[in-house]
Amino acid sequence: MTPIVIKTIQFFLSLSLLIVLHELGHFIPAKLFKTRVEKFYLFFDVKFSLFKKKIGETVYGIGWLPLGGYVKISGMIDESMDKEQMQQEPKPWEFRSKPAWQRLIIMLGGVTVNFILAVVIFIGLVFTYGEEYIANDSLKDGIWVTEKSLGDELGVQTGDKILSVDGNKIEALQQVLPEMIYGEKYTIERDGQVIEKTIPVDFIETLSEDREKARFISYRYPFVINDVPKNSPNADSGLQKGDAVVEMAGTPVEYKDQVIPVLEANKGKEVSIKVMRNGSPLDLTVSISDKATLGVVLGMSPEEYKEAGYLEIKTLKYSFLESIPAGWNKGVKVLTDYIRGMKKIFNPDTGAYKEVGGFAAIGGMFPDTWNWPAFWQTTAFISIILAFMNILPIPALDGGHVMFLLYEMVTGRKPSDKFLEYAQMIGFFILIALLLFANGNDLYKWLFK
Repeated sequence: MTPIVIKTIQFFLSLSLLIVLHELGHFIPAKLFKTRVEKFYLFFDVKFSLFKKKIGETVYGIGWLPLGGYVKISGMIDESMDKEQMQQEPKPWEFRSKPAWQRLIIMLGGVTVNFILAVVIFIGLVFTYGEEYIANDSLKDGIWVTEKSLGDELGVQTGDKILSVDGNKIEALQQVLPEMIYGEKYTIERDGQVIEKTIPVDFIETLSEDREKARFISYRYPFVINDVPKNSPNADSGLQKGDAVVEMAGTPVEYKDQVIPVLEANKGKEVSIKVMRNGSPLDLTVSISDKATLGVVLGMSPEEYKEAGYLEIKTLKYSFLESIPAGWNKGVKVLTDYIRGMKKIFNPDTGAYKEVGGFAAIGGMFPDTWNWPAFWQTTAFISIILAFMNILPIPALDGGHVMFLLYEMVTGRKPSDKFLEYAQMIGFFILIALLLFANGNDLYKWLFK
């Protein structure tokens, strides 16, 4: 199967699971409080259904429009806009006849299930696979900024040690870029001095201009030969696998970032180099191509990097009991980071709104090949997004219903059905506008980027 087919299958599998469980979050408390549920649908059944079957008082079905799902609860102003039912006298089994606290639990059920599901997935992942990361404080000579223009925009350079973002210590190298995206200030160590810097307000927009270069912060690679192909111009130079280049054209070097400018300065020339082989220095002569390359393959395994003292890879294993708080903390962290990201989106100066995506963006989050850990990781993340988006106080979303219920519980006055109908319509148009904007962004990126 092609990558796009694999991504599509994962997207619909994940979305279907999340929608069904979200709606179960409403369905179960509704049934517990003896509230009639007329429909339980995966996807929307505009005009017709792909499948439907009535069991008891509820019709279960699958719609053809994959924009979500719903449960139709009797006596509730929702997506169905069933005005005829609302004009009749309230029945004991209807939503509107139940106490406010019961209605509140019914409405909070979906987002609660979404967040709990994400935490359960994270618990399963850390228990099954543990966690592995490069310890940020183990990088003895700091980071490598692979794209100088982005580094200059942010104010970091190769060799810097990034200590914290917004006062929070960076434990894992993999955390650096996400924290920079969400953060406002960061602290680095440069040439023995600790410096605090401000993250440019439009840094997200700068990153979005060239997504292929977005991951511009890495650990520094030592210039160690992994292979010298037979067709290489340096096949007969004496270079061997395992040679570590420590001097080139009279310039001391250790890392790839130090070698690159020397190669650029000596394109098309023969230069002398010094390598360390089995702990002993060796002088050689190599040819540099017109493209500033040696025609060799570089690289060491993570274990070799670790053994050489360049970095430390930490592996955390959890017992089942230990995985519970670890999974919870991960869920809270993902939710917190997403809220931080939303704050950026609502600030036009950041340009983050340009990164808002629709179905294509969500589908693109899944890997090109079938990978269960990556699938579940992405599903957990989307589940938290759904929880957060649904609790926003927008009429037509769960959060809109919760907002009106809280108003009723505080004031003792219930909003009129007519007011709720108008609010539902306004909320519906807001959601349509957001949907068009997000998917329009996807289309724009596909056409022009």
